[in-house]
Amino acid sequence: MAIRLEDKKAIVAEVNETAGGALSVVLADYRGVTSGDMTALRAQARAENVRLKVVRNNLAKIAIRGTEFECIDEALVGPTILAFSMEDPGAAARLLKDFAKEKDAFEIKGLAVGGELMGADQIDRLAKLPTRHEALTMLAAVTQAPITKLARTLNEVPSKVTRAVAAVRDQKQEAA
Repeated sequence: MAIRLEDKKAIVAEVNETAGGALSVVLADYRGVTSGDMTALRAQARAENVRLKVVRNNLAKIAIRGTEFECIDEALVGPTILAFSMEDPGAAARLLKDFAKEKDAFEIKGLAVGGELMGADQIDRLAKLPTRHEALTMLAAVTQAPITKLARTLNEVPSKVTRAVAAVRDQKQEAA
């Protein structure tokens, strides 16, 4: 079905805007996946702030010009779904990796982060990145450790003095 020029321009603008604000993109071949499964995938993507785009390859190539995802140009072959991570760089990778485990027909083609195209075999590298919440938790734990150690050390001084006084008291009581 032919798409009008105005519609093509709108699609290109929308994908360009999404790509401009995205942290990473994962490309996958969705042939053989049912529409019900795709609907479920889209619902999961919305929940994780991942934007899924199914766009004709020539429009996608135009849309990614001027963004850090120009490197995916050569990977845009055949039916392709683009999953843009908007807040967490690993969100799209985790989402599509889990979906590909469940659906054999769904195949990850590649991914791009920071202007670098990586193969599908690198999906774990991106999927294992901690979420923002996990990263902040790790940072808090690392920051809190020296403070906790200092508090314990400072607490040991009065404890040792108290134990020494109690030992002297017990010794005097036994002597008396």
